[in-house]
Amino acid sequence: MHNESTWSRQWATFARMWYLLDGKMQPPGKLAAIASKKLQGLHKPVYHQLSDCGDHVVIINTRHIAFSGNKWEQKVYSSHTGYPGGFRQVTAAQLHLKDPVAIVKLATYGMLPKNLHRRTMMQRLHLFPDEDIPEDILKNLVEELPQPRKVPKRLDEYTQEEIEAFPRVWAPMPDTQLC
Repeated sequence: MHNESTWSRQWATFARMWYLLDGKMQPPGKLAAIASKKLQGLHKPVYHQLSDCGDHVVIINTRHIAFSGNKWEQKVYSSHTGYPGGFRQVTAAQLHLKDPVAIVKLATYGMLPKNLHRRTMMQRLHLFPDEDIPEDILKNLVEELPQPRKVPKRLDEYTQEEIEAFPRVWAPMPDTQLC
């Protein structure tokens, strides 16, 4: 005979949860790593390669992702139409202007296992270029995942008290004149 707490724990283990992830100022690879773990169900104690026990992941603000270095111009995405002369190459900046969710989608797709479950896992990934989410998805959200990278504040976002409380590396002597 099972008691009530056992049933609720078991339900929570097998149920498909909905997670929210904010992509603002985040590298697409880091977002994809978190999303692929949740989509596969690697965080669950009942995970098995052959079982489909992954969760839903909603990523917002994909229009505002950030690459480090010069990757916007140096990173190239390639595709082929299947016809002679159909080889296409496009930079990350060009692809992002055309479709703001494509880079995160391709990064996540590449991190999922290359098997028959990959397409069904991708169906549980919901990408939005901005913060507006449809109501039917919004009501399902259970937990917001922490951003993988801490976003630094811009200089104009600091208050005057924070600026004055910032530790000084060097302070001039009181009787010294700076020229």
